[in-house]
Amino acid sequence: MAEEEEESELSEKQKVEIAKWFLLNSPPGEIQYVAKDVKSILNDDGSFNEAASEAFPIYNKSHFIVLSMPDRSGDVLVTSYGELEDNAYLDPRTAQVAIVDHVKQVCTEVRPALDEELPSAYIEEFRFSLDAEILKYVEEVYPKGVCSVYCVNGKDTEGPGSDFELAVVISAARHSPQNFCNGSWCSIWNIDFKDDQQTVEVKGKLQVGAHYFEEGNVQLDAKHECKDATLFQAPDDCAIAISSIIRHHETEYLASLEASYLNLPDSTFKDLRRKLPVTRTLFPWHNTLQFSLSRDISKELGIGK
Repeated sequence: MAEEEEESELSEKQKVEIAKWFLLNSPPGEIQYVAKDVKSILNDDGSFNEAASEAFPIYNKSHFIVLSMPDRSGDVLVTSYGELEDNAYLDPRTAQVAIVDHVKQVCTEVRPALDEELPSAYIEEFRFSLDAEILKYVEEVYPKGVCSVYCVNGKDTEGPGSDFELAVVISAARHSPQNFCNGSWCSIWNIDFKDDQQTVEVKGKLQVGAHYFEEGNVQLDAKHECKDATLFQAPDDCAIAISSIIRHHETEYLASLEASYLNLPDSTFKDLRRKLPVTRTLFPWHNTLQFSLSRDISKELGIGK
């Protein structure tokens, strides 16, 4: 028996991998609560620290968490598009680089961005115009929403004649654990400027997550992809056109989500039920009196004879 127990014991590597899985699959805004429980279960600081150091950066970037800068100059989005090096993230709007402690989920330091970390003046004109339009849209539509526009390809382009790519990231979260619910909206829009074709291709990935856990555990993880295109124009005109495309597709997706919720009682829940019971006959709901458990039991036991 002792040998069997030893064989069934998990290795340290397996414990770390299991801990990472729980951390990475934490609902929006709840990784710190999960981490507290995982640390208690592991009862091993070394294993927990290893799992946390690997899981937190991935979780933070995939959920586009927003951290306040220590000098109150703004917020920084933790995303792979702004990642410069380990724990350093660019905020293009303020041209600053935030140093992040992933496990504590805080911004510990801010420094000015270096020239080589910023796009050229030509690219910045397009980035700045688009950022201004997206910021107006987000402030109007998403309470406490945060957005940023990054140059992900061709940042050193000095003028017309070359292709380049911008990325719009929008993150909005509402965390209310005291009311047993948390939720987040994340959208990424890759904007590909094709100079030779004089077109701008727009590809979007939208993700909505929600968790309700009052006397239960219900989670939503919805994803949607879309694409569109517009003409390659002057920076201001491009910004207005791209912002309109993003607004249109996100509004359309939100409307489709609302419609699906309204149809839950009438269609979705009914589809989850068996059309016919195993007897292949419908239950006569209009005349349930013909079924009597007490009558059948009395008959079997011979009561009342």
